[in-house]
Amino acid sequence: MFYTYTYLSGMKTTLSRFLIAAPHSGAGKTTVTLGLLRALQGRGLRVQGFKSGADFIDPIHHGVAAGRPSINLDSYMMSPEHIGDLYYHYVADADVAITEGVMGLFDGARKREGSSADLAALLHLPVILVLNAKAMAYSAAALLYGLKNFDPAIGIAGVIFNFVESEGHYRLLVEACEDVGVKALGHLPNNGDLSIPSRHLGLDTADANEAIDAAARHVEKHLDLDAILAVTAGPRPTTAPGSDQRVPPVGHAANKTILVARDAAFHFLYAENLRQLEAYGRVAFFSPLTDDHLPEADVLYLPGGYPELYLEALSKNETLLADVRAFAGKGKILAECGGMMYLGKTITDAVGKAWPMAGVLDIETSIEAKKLSLGYRTVSVAGQTLKGHEFHYSQFTRLPENSPEPAGAPQNGAQAATITVTNARGQTVPAPVFYQRNLFASYMHFYWGETPGPLESWLAG
Repeated sequence: MFYTYTYLSGMKTTLSRFLIAAPHSGAGKTTVTLGLLRALQGRGLRVQGFKSGADFIDPIHHGVAAGRPSINLDSYMMSPEHIGDLYYHYVADADVAITEGVMGLFDGARKREGSSADLAALLHLPVILVLNAKAMAYSAAALLYGLKNFDPAIGIAGVIFNFVESEGHYRLLVEACEDVGVKALGHLPNNGDLSIPSRHLGLDTADANEAIDAAARHVEKHLDLDAILAVTAGPRPTTAPGSDQRVPPVGHAANKTILVARDAAFHFLYAENLRQLEAYGRVAFFSPLTDDHLPEADVLYLPGGYPELYLEALSKNETLLADVRAFAGKGKILAECGGMMYLGKTITDAVGKAWPMAGVLDIETSIEAKKLSLGYRTVSVAGQTLKGHEFHYSQFTRLPENSPEPAGAPQNGAQAATITVTNARGQTVPAPVFYQRNLFASYMHFYWGETPGPLESWLAG
């Protein structure tokens, strides 16, 4: 998809843009990113957030912090051209663009493939490192030297030291920076009162804003924000790579309604997926938690989220569950991860209690014995492929008897499509996919923002 850009009269000719990265997970990238987003927004700047990789949670956090949606940029699920189009579209009216990296700077699905470093090289993004300096002094010089020189295509604009014990400690770290030619942009002392909730911050609540405000105050007090903006400033893009030629596919009426579940239990949504759905008709939202009845629709989309945290409320909303069962006989249902679990007969909670759900699928899932399933996935179905990822701790405890392994479980006697599921290394993985004319469900979160062909084929079928 290509975009045209609109530039506001009097807009600055420069744009500060950079990627926040670290040598490893746990260094504090998210806290720094959220603090910068909110602090710079507080200065009256238009701040655009991005997230490297497939993660849903961090972009939700970003949106709360910056007051505008954050966009995923993922080089496994997206082509370089699509990433460029998305990035320059969303920075068109921004003063600052901050991309939060994933894992360590060079960590990818296969070696560095799909890493934050690859994204920085593709978009020519200056990198600001966040280094956990606890119990570290001059050894920081060796670490910074390696990150700076490992790939000449990666430009290290500076480093923020986190968990610094004292001003004297920071002076030792600054000396290390000076010896390797990396600019020190400030330090953050350890703050036991600064707590970023890891699971629920994506919900726009008073607690979320309070945590982000605390991060912003911490960042403003200890970091050189002016220096960060200065070392990452560059010419603003002035040309568009193309124009948006996307039109609704043949066979879809403009008056169709696509109903999307969106509430505290279901909110793992890619912005570009929703944009694509708008090509097929009117997108509307509802809440499986609070709505008594399902509004009229042609397509029902149940995304992932945290249904396991709201099992009692979901199970007791019996009129809505009955409407979902009735809809399964007349409309099309697309369900991912938590949405698929919701379509099953029951979800068992962490203490072993089974809560009745919609019963559209002859499956049961449980989080009683948590086991992480994680990784990129490519699903080949009906001669086409979709890319996505899998991240869940729940597991199937019941599958249909006629479910073939490792994928392609039919329902109600429907003929199973030929389906294969592979990981980032091309290896087949056991991941049941429910695919029929009116139903497409699995544990995978798909990205169809660039390649909607498989979705179009299913919708038109």
